[in-house]
Amino acid sequence: MKNNNSDIGFLDIITIIPARGGSKGIPRKNLLNLCGFPLLSYTIKASTGSDYISRTIVSTDDSEIASIAIKYGAEVVIRPPDISGDEASSESALLHVLQTLIDRNEKIPDIIVFLQCTSPLMITEDIDNAIKTMLGKKADSCLSVSPSHSFLWKENSEEHAEGINHVPRFRKRRQDMEPQYRENGAIYVMKTDGFLKVRHRFFGKTALSVMPPERSWEIDESFDVLVIEQLLKQQDRDQPVSRIPYPLGAIIFDFDGVFTDNHVFYRPGWQRNGPMSSWGTGWE
Repeated sequence: MKNNNSDIGFLDIITIIPARGGSKGIPRKNLLNLCGFPLLSYTIKASTGSDYISRTIVSTDDSEIASIAIKYGAEVVIRPPDISGDEASSESALLHVLQTLIDRNEKIPDIIVFLQCTSPLMITEDIDNAIKTMLGKKADSCLSVSPSHSFLWKENSEEHAEGINHVPRFRKRRQDMEPQYRENGAIYVMKTDGFLKVRHRFFGKTALSVMPPERSWEIDESFDVLVIEQLLKQQDRDQPVSRIPYPLGAIIFDFDGVFTDNHVFYRPGWQRNGPMSSWGTGWE
């Protein structure tokens, strides 16, 4: 479904998900099996579930990732080798997708939603909130963040510890500290025309879209996988229908009394919206 919210109007909004095949920390990370599903699929599902987003495009240099992307409902733009290495920026992938659309004489979107597939706990609501936050605050770009109450430190040139966001001698209670936020690396939203000018995800007025800490974990190290798997299982317990595919093609039940009283009623030759026919009965 395309966007139909009165606050968003008829803006064309697309998602771009960079997902290259190489990864040093965790080999083939974007295809990592996470609770029975490839890592990439979680981000695609969160994007395609949005009423505001018209297209979800995966930028990749890898044929297996491309196949997985298509399987879970995304389009694919094949990324050239010169912007697929370890030093390639995410912005280069976004620019390449936009240039591909231009070369195909396709419409350039009004807004880009850049999603990282290393944030599988992100849900559609988080993406929608980021879009609405940017537009509601009349900003040009937006990023997802989580609240932070950490006391940060650094070492100076003499290896002496210094407070970064606090004065150690006058330590405030957490509730008395000025609100601070940590970039969680999940969602970036930007107006396309501004992005094409500055070629960077942060420009103009930048807004913050707050995500809850429990959905802000990123997969960078193997340890993160263990934590996120447990949080995903909890998400499934809280939202038991979250893994059911949409739209459904059919539901098949047997007649063992779980959903019935062991009696079946049917109409031979019945057709949807067709004429009523004689009723028959059957049973196990």
